[in-house]
Amino acid sequence: MPEVVPFRGLAVGLTSTGLARACNDLGVHAPEIWTVLAVETSGCGFLADRRPQILYERHIFHRLTKGRYDDGDISDPKPGGYGPRGAQQYDRLAKAIVKDRNSALQSASWGIGQIMGENYQLAGFPDVEQMVEAMSHSEDDQLAAMGAFLINSNLHISLQVHDWTSFAHGYNGPNYIVNRYDVRLSSEFQKYSAGALPDLNVRAAQLYLTYLGFHPGVIDGVAGVQTLAALAEFAPQQQGLHEVGVINAKLIANMVAALPTVSV
Repeated sequence: MPEVVPFRGLAVGLTSTGLARACNDLGVHAPEIWTVLAVETSGCGFLADRRPQILYERHIFHRLTKGRYDDGDISDPKPGGYGPRGAQQYDRLAKAIVKDRNSALQSASWGIGQIMGENYQLAGFPDVEQMVEAMSHSEDDQLAAMGAFLINSNLHISLQVHDWTSFAHGYNGPNYIVNRYDVRLSSEFQKYSAGALPDLNVRAAQLYLTYLGFHPGVIDGVAGVQTLAALAEFAPQQQGLHEVGVINAKLIANMVAALPTVSV
């Protein structure tokens, strides 16, 4: 029997189909999409343990539960107290779930676009549970939820015309200036507009290598030294790597087949 870990799903990497669908729905090109993803999650929607990237917001939980569980940790009128990013955010979420599961799930931002659970309707879901289920399944689903949120919030218009100030205010909130969110968006857009975009095959290989316990480095779609070393460790020639550094569909399929089964 596979180990049951809450919120661990198939964790499928972003595909060309999912990216193209988001571009078409939003009326933008790939650089605009990568700009938002780079600022929100450094471009990756899952942790190494195949759970979605989250950030737990204690002030949201405070508001949704009317302060009944205020303790300065999982519930507080002031934002903050985040602690380390990554898997530790699930420890905070778990504490909140014990108090009020529905409010807890709504109090975290989820996936590659970091959509708040409380925005499940704007993201195209009837309830937060279904949103979280989709976020656990694939980055395509995560990106589709982000796209729906942007359209239903009319933020796709700001994205289309590269009005980073308006986009930052609507997406990141009034503190976007403190976070320099608009400046970061502008900088990332310039980078993606002028240079190469992430290679989705390389990126998928990096993601699945990470799940398998190898160390390909940053999941950025660039086959650097660490990625090539991890590939060589995973994939000798008989597994479909016909020459050093070549990432093909066969190799990616081998990685997926090697992943432990998860209960979904």
